[in-house]
Amino acid sequence: MEASAKARGTGIAKRSPEYVAAKMLEGKAVIALTHTGQWVGFCYIEEWSHGQFVANSGLIVSPEFRKSGVAKQIKKRIFDLSREKYPESKIFGLTTGLAVMKINSELGYEPVTYSELTDDEQFWAGCKSCVNYDILMSKGRKNCMCTAMLYDPKDHYEPAETSADFIKHSGLYERFMRIKQSKFLQAFKKKDKDGNGNGSGTKHRSLLSFLFSL
Repeated sequence: MEASAKARGTGIAKRSPEYVAAKMLEGKAVIALTHTGQWVGFCYIEEWSHGQFVANSGLIVSPEFRKSGVAKQIKKRIFDLSREKYPESKIFGLTTGLAVMKINSELGYEPVTYSELTDDEQFWAGCKSCVNYDILMSKGRKNCMCTAMLYDPKDHYEPAETSADFIKHSGLYERFMRIKQSKFLQAFKKKDKDGNGNGSGTKHRSLLSFLFSL
């Protein structure tokens, strides 16, 4: 997961191997394999705010199986598993990928502001290992490179509606993200010039991470 994030130039909330293994043992993970036992992909469930929220985290697909539709299948299964185990919980995710956003929209997720996510300190502490952590903190945890998406079991649109809306506005979303990237980079470059930053604002950031983050 960490190597994949570095290759994409994006951030990741790093977890220990023991933590991820525990999710498997607890039955809170989806592991995709071929019929011969070859590893294909993975995703797991995290619980926050005493079960009020759950997150589908750590989605990863083996390089040779990418662009085959398997990521969509894993996301669908982990979403269904989350609904089975936590039927009353809100399911949320943070992503820098337009492809993941598209899959989420097909499941009924909607883009939201960070204020609608969990306020669990342990969740946000996990962002400390992300390369974008300085941006998150500079924005008072109200904004960052990732896009927040939420599925509320008590108040949500049908997947067909959220998917259609995403498709309709996908071009606009990408242009909007370019504008947001420019604003973030300008702010961090100014900090570096004034001697108040640590250089993190000069790194390459994915354009896809700015959607709905203003």
